[in-house]
Amino acid sequence: MDFLGSYDVVVIGAGHAGIEAAHAAAKLGAKTALFTLTLDGVGNLPCNPSIGGTAKGHLVREVDALGGVMGIAADATFLQSRMLNLGKGPAVHSLRVQTDRKRYHEYMKHFLEKCDNLELKQAEITGISVENGKVTGVQTNLGGFYAAKAVVVATGTYLGGRIFVGEAGFASGPDGQHAANQLTQSLQEIGIPLRRFKTGTPARVHRRSVDFSKLEVQPGDAEIVPFSFLTEGELKNKVECHIAFTNPLTHEVIQNNLHRSPLYGGQIEGIGPRYCPSIEDKVVRFAEKERHQIFVEPCGLDTEEMYLQGMSSSLPEAVQNEMYRTIEGFEHLEIMRPAYAIEYDCCDPTSLQPTLEFKQVQGLYGAGQFNGTSGYEEAAAQGLLAGVNAARKVQGKEPVMLPRHTSYLGTLVDDLVTKGVMDPYRMMTSRSEYRLTLRQDNADERLTPMGREWGLVDDIRWKKFCQCHEAGIQERKRLESTTIRAQELEPVFLEAGLQPPGVGGTAATLLKRPEVTYALVAKVIGWGEGLDKRTAQRIETEIKYEGYIQRQQRQIQEVKRQEETPIPPDFDYAPIKGLRLEAREKLAKIRPRSIAQAARVPGVSPADLSVLAVAVAACASQPQKKENEETP
Repeated sequence: MDFLGSYDVVVIGAGHAGIEAAHAAAKLGAKTALFTLTLDGVGNLPCNPSIGGTAKGHLVREVDALGGVMGIAADATFLQSRMLNLGKGPAVHSLRVQTDRKRYHEYMKHFLEKCDNLELKQAEITGISVENGKVTGVQTNLGGFYAAKAVVVATGTYLGGRIFVGEAGFASGPDGQHAANQLTQSLQEIGIPLRRFKTGTPARVHRRSVDFSKLEVQPGDAEIVPFSFLTEGELKNKVECHIAFTNPLTHEVIQNNLHRSPLYGGQIEGIGPRYCPSIEDKVVRFAEKERHQIFVEPCGLDTEEMYLQGMSSSLPEAVQNEMYRTIEGFEHLEIMRPAYAIEYDCCDPTSLQPTLEFKQVQGLYGAGQFNGTSGYEEAAAQGLLAGVNAARKVQGKEPVMLPRHTSYLGTLVDDLVTKGVMDPYRMMTSRSEYRLTLRQDNADERLTPMGREWGLVDDIRWKKFCQCHEAGIQERKRLESTTIRAQELEPVFLEAGLQPPGVGGTAATLLKRPEVTYALVAKVIGWGEGLDKRTAQRIETEIKYEGYIQRQQRQIQEVKRQEETPIPPDFDYAPIKGLRLEAREKLAKIRPRSIAQAARVPGVSPADLSVLAVAVAACASQPQKKENEETP
């Protein structure tokens, strides 16, 4: 085996997790190598070419706030932008953009090529070397060896990848790229527990074969809000998207051919995503529904390929032709790339620490779909955290962790390492008990100081953040101290088609009214000095929901007290009397770091937690008791 170089951090896979991991490690000063099966697959969007969505948009904002890349790239390459859930409360408002697939890849590849401390390499990693429980390097399929002090595994759906289209099944990564078929054995040999998951993607079709006159138009937002805190200038939508619908005839074709689906025929062993089912699953599980939505979205400006979001399938190609053509507007559909299911290897995330380092091997980290998640956004967020911790490990610094009350990223990681997953994990706003304080509009306030402390937030971003932060503080004070008279409000309210309140009050008091916006108040008292629209929106939300936010902050403080009650890493659960067998086994496997995390372990009851808390307290008092006994 040839020695080809030495690195602080090696990242395996250049998808969304690998990109953020490699960038973060290199940004922190670690000499980093990012390996990919093909340079043409860097930042690939093999499923829907979109970024964000419900809760996923929150993750993109958090990655950006911490100094990551995804939000900037999404703003630079988007085709259409829409803010979802505007009819609901601000906690669930989520940005989503349709992205130019080719341009996104090109942007990310060039971005990585320009990163200091980072080398981008095309090679298949086939083995991970471990000595005395520590990572020492990686081997390639060409017989090369690269020494490494830390390794991040971000293999996506390539690890042991197998494609299914009807009766046809073959080894492959997404989009016909070859799979990584040898690394699985190496991971198993070093003690990493693996499992088999599955996901799927719809057909890509030719634009000219779609009759758009029969589809619903889905326009983008008139006023576009960017993902990244750094994006400036006017942003414009470049395309329209459309919506089609299945019908009873579509469902009949699917039902008549279920026996030819590898998912129902038993060829697929992996477990698919519960919240992103194939069209076969939808028809079976929701038999009472007469139609399902299909979002018809372009793959880019310089291609005629269209993506049929919501209609992934593993049915045979002939059945796909028949099925799609039953849909109004698709009568003459030309399939350019058939839909397929892909099965792949991933780890059991309960074998990870909250730092995303494996418990079994020091210096080995997991990120993205390899950790049992689904989605580009979940992958990017994990990649950033894994990359930061890999670099800090090499540099002899303490690891960083994000408690679940700080972020959706913290919630995601805690769910993975504490609860595990039975199917590919998808982030949703309902997964967080603190979603009113974890809004996408305050991601910078929550996380940019943390990113600065880690070393990911550069001077340009930090200066802009500090300016916006100070402007927000001053504007909040102004709103709370400025009184507006009723006669000043009347013409402004009437112009907006609203009933004048009849009484005046402070600007902050008026903003508590549901129909009153900051823009309306600003017409009377003027716009705050140095205040941008994003900060103004955040202040408005915080004033309107002040009581609810304060209540949630009190809940967070209570949980933080429990988080501050640590459980020793080598704590012995076996001798604890009163602890049920199931709880004892689960706690010994997960090894929670605190009483609060122990409370979230599935199978641990409130009674178990009470017994555990007493035992931990007794353990903590023993050294002090012994010290007191020895004191003369």
